[in-house]
Amino acid sequence: MELAKSLTLRLAMAAAVTLAVTACGGGSGGGGGVPLTALPVSPTAPSNPTEPAGETPVQPTDPVAEAPDDSFDTYYNVCRGTNPKCYNDWGAFASTPDRVLVYSRTAGPRHAVLGTPMGAGLNPVMNPDNVMQAGLVRMLSAEGITVDWTEDVAVLSSRINNYKAIIFASSNRDTLWNGAVSTSQDAARTALRNYMRRGGGFVGLHNAFGAEYNWPYYEGLLGNANFYNHGPNRAGDVEIVSDDPSTKDVPKRFSFQDEWYNLMPFPTKVKFLAKVDTSTLKPLTAAPHPGHADFHPVAWCQYYDGGRAWLTTLGHNAHSFTADLSGVGAIEFQKLVVQGVKSAMGLTPFCTE
Repeated sequence: MELAKSLTLRLAMAAAVTLAVTACGGGSGGGGGVPLTALPVSPTAPSNPTEPAGETPVQPTDPVAEAPDDSFDTYYNVCRGTNPKCYNDWGAFASTPDRVLVYSRTAGPRHAVLGTPMGAGLNPVMNPDNVMQAGLVRMLSAEGITVDWTEDVAVLSSRINNYKAIIFASSNRDTLWNGAVSTSQDAARTALRNYMRRGGGFVGLHNAFGAEYNWPYYEGLLGNANFYNHGPNRAGDVEIVSDDPSTKDVPKRFSFQDEWYNLMPFPTKVKFLAKVDTSTLKPLTAAPHPGHADFHPVAWCQYYDGGRAWLTTLGHNAHSFTADLSGVGAIEFQKLVVQGVKSAMGLTPFCTE
């Protein structure tokens, strides 16, 4: 009797376990019970079903930090440098003819290449010794550019917006100050600043680096640079250091003759276009400036306060501007200047990165 009861109890328990397994979904789908220990377990199954087997999940990375934007110059309080964002592309000169103004007024020592001072007004009669001015008119006119000239500060201040570029041809010292009037003596300074802000073009040649020493805005326009001194007028080799529309087809190296200005301060945030090979300068410099033995730039460009500025310290000698191209390096120099003016005008791409 006891044996029968024990057997009946065991059978009841087995049936209960089978019923429980089936109810929990452990069956084969056909209703047959499968012992729990018999469920297959794959040794290669991933522990996380959302991750592909055998692959390491990609971890998120921090975004690459962008280089800081240093286009705004807090010293000169302008946007300047080689970034086109510093150009005010307002279309202010879209309908302006291809015309430039050569400004050669001197308010201090006058370079011989400029010759005798000209009369007042726009396009006064040129003297036979106005070699630099006449040379600029000739070489730019050959490119289809209309050229006006003046040494009258009042003309500059009143007509500046009629030109795609203003060329300061060795115009020095307080060349923008009008001492002949009792009020608005700085009208030309204001006109030049607003001209740049509307997208104008500025070209500074040679002793334009000896102008407006006491006006910080103008020093910034030169590229944070200013004339300090120079050695004797002597030969040296110019080297082109950047590809640019203004240096196109200019030989990478050519002989020249100039004063090779030493600079203080030294240009910054500009695109250097040409330098002098200082190993060819004998002597290197003149006391007390030590000279720029490692890198002595002679041409560069930048965007400045909304406009374009193309600059070179070269241009002391008359034979660099004459039509007979007899001066050493005159062909290469004149090509460089013409192309620099055209880029400042916006006729070709400017100061390309």
